[in-house]
Amino acid sequence: KKEKTEFNKLQKRLRRHVGKAIEDYNMIEAGDRVMVCLSGGKDSYAMLDILMNLQQSAPVDFELVAVNLDQKQPGFPEEVLPAYLEKLGIEYHILEKDTYSIVKSVVPEGKTTCGLCSRLRRGSLYGFAEQIGATKIALGHHRDDIIETLFLNMFFAGKLKAMPPKLLSDDKQNIVIRPMAYCKESDLVRYANYKAFPIIPCNLCGSQDNLQRQAIKKMLQDWDKQWPGRLDSIFTAIGNVSPSQLADGELFDFKTLKLQRPSLDKIRAVNLA
Repeated sequence: KKEKTEFNKLQKRLRRHVGKAIEDYNMIEAGDRVMVCLSGGKDSYAMLDILMNLQQSAPVDFELVAVNLDQKQPGFPEEVLPAYLEKLGIEYHILEKDTYSIVKSVVPEGKTTCGLCSRLRRGSLYGFAEQIGATKIALGHHRDDIIETLFLNMFFAGKLKAMPPKLLSDDKQNIVIRPMAYCKESDLVRYANYKAFPIIPCNLCGSQDNLQRQAIKKMLQDWDKQWPGRLDSIFTAIGNVSPSQLADGELFDFKTLKLQRPSLDKIRAVNLA
């Protein structure tokens, strides 16, 4: 009974976080056809599960369509996702693109494959969303992914940027949403265990333990243990930016800052009087 109570609390918390993110960023509107990208990992399973649940009680009508990109990785269990989605009774598509061979032929052995892999995946999904008339593309990134990306960009790219909860693609043809932007990864791990999702590991990059992201993840986990609440504070900061307190001349016009005092003549006149 205690386990059931814990699960109910967890489920309510995740639904509340997803609902709040959707509301805060106007992620899903009436009549939207949302393409839910399923990788076979815990996060995308949880996203689909929570969105299907919210769909029942949402104040607006919207459609969900699940899409998996089969990247032709050797040993990929092709039957797992279709069997799972058939059981759910949701519309779904399996998009077959051999990005695995491209990544393997381009990236030298031992080097990180994630960057190229994600770019190829994104391109395929953007094109497919237009084909099936999807108005939004939902990705399963969570709060910890967003914080990790912030530090990756700061430490390794010299940029102050993370992942926005909502994004218009460069060509303005697609809108990407991240409904789980407020969800903690630890909650999603527990949720996946409770729900026993049929997880499919990524053989392409899952074994790369020396990734920069893994180092950042460990640093953040250590911080969280030592200073509970620090990650909450960092995440809040991502949505609480003061451009005039940074140093980007594109975001704030530092060059033309002028004193706004009364003129010196007026000050002299006051002093003489």
